[in-house]
Amino acid sequence: MSDFFQNGTVTTLHNLKTRSLQSLEEELHQFSEHSPMALILPCLYSELAQGALSDIIDALNDATYLAHVVIGLDRATEPEYRHALEYFSRLQLPHTVLWNDGPRARSLQNQLKQHCVAPTDLGKGCNVWYCFGYIQSLPNIKVVALHDCDITTYDRSLLARLLYPVANPQFNYAFCKGFYARVAEGKLNGRVSRLLVSPLVRAMKRVFPEQNFLDYLDSFRYPLAGEFAMRVDLVKTLRIPADWALEIGILTEVFRNYSTKQVCQIEVADNYDHKHQDLSADDRSSGLSRMSSDISTSLYRILATFGSVFETGTVRTVKAAYLRIALDLIESYYNDAVVNGLRFDRDAEERAVETFASNVLTSGQDFLQSGQEVPYVPSWHRVLSVYPAAPQELADIVAKDYEEYAERSAIKVAAASG
Repeated sequence: MSDFFQNGTVTTLHNLKTRSLQSLEEELHQFSEHSPMALILPCLYSELAQGALSDIIDALNDATYLAHVVIGLDRATEPEYRHALEYFSRLQLPHTVLWNDGPRARSLQNQLKQHCVAPTDLGKGCNVWYCFGYIQSLPNIKVVALHDCDITTYDRSLLARLLYPVANPQFNYAFCKGFYARVAEGKLNGRVSRLLVSPLVRAMKRVFPEQNFLDYLDSFRYPLAGEFAMRVDLVKTLRIPADWALEIGILTEVFRNYSTKQVCQIEVADNYDHKHQDLSADDRSSGLSRMSSDISTSLYRILATFGSVFETGTVRTVKAAYLRIALDLIESYYNDAVVNGLRFDRDAEERAVETFASNVLTSGQDFLQSGQEVPYVPSWHRVLSVYPAAPQELADIVAKDYEEYAERSAIKVAAASG
């Protein structure tokens, strides 16, 4: 059974195992009459070959309170797009496959680039951003959730618990973040969150104790969780990073736009697992090394926007404080693992911290040298000010892509019968 302790500046909603999924979903059906809900699934084509996504689709078929599912499909050729349409036809809920690599989508992207309001880097953040644009073409949606497609421990209670705090009209939450334990194969996972984000935020709190934002960020039990729900109005205001710092960037935008009383986190699963990445200690452009670099750079940028001043000495102090705090936390994680009968590779943990510490320092130095970068994708408010037809054009693109697929399928059927 979970605890019910409240700490930090945002409300924590626990899973005390006192309520059934059926009871939650019955209420969600009631809420959906006044607040229709949608789900965004940012998806790589390669994930269609994995069992995790197949299990997620089967589970979602019973989430009948959802009004729409938007699947953002990345890195897919035309034959792969057609296969994706057939694959997702198993999903019995109203759904849309947004083919981000299709010629029509590329044409819209080029038009947005001419107005200087298009994402410049491909990735999950870019995928989510276009899905946010499409959501705005669905006039009745009031609440939108997002989760990843590689969750190997998926249960639809995750979605129900994620949506409930924002969909419930008696609550005042505009944003809800999911959290969970990360234990699999007899060991602790979640290295970037455990060994980078938590100690780095606490290190920055030592250097900049006046920053309320750091208290807010440190309140989240799993700040890198890719599961969140929000009011659809928030979709238009977000300026999100296009790199691995997407989750931190979204938490930052929520902090800028809403009172912490309108923000909560909820325990959505007893345990959670997904595909894992290599540390890539010798390559900052891949794996967890790249993730740690992107997140570290993002935190430097964010604190600068709040007025924190960084110099070479400040960056070195942050790195030194991070390293000390992270190494101390390893001892805590070791003790926690032993108490729970889990394996713990202290050498691997310390090697990860050393890699992250190096990236914390290098990212800070890079930030000092290249402060001219624009790290965020423009908000949809800005896009709509210069290109108000963009959401409807996304809807038209989806319809035309599917119509073309349907016509070709009909031709194949006719040829086969002939």
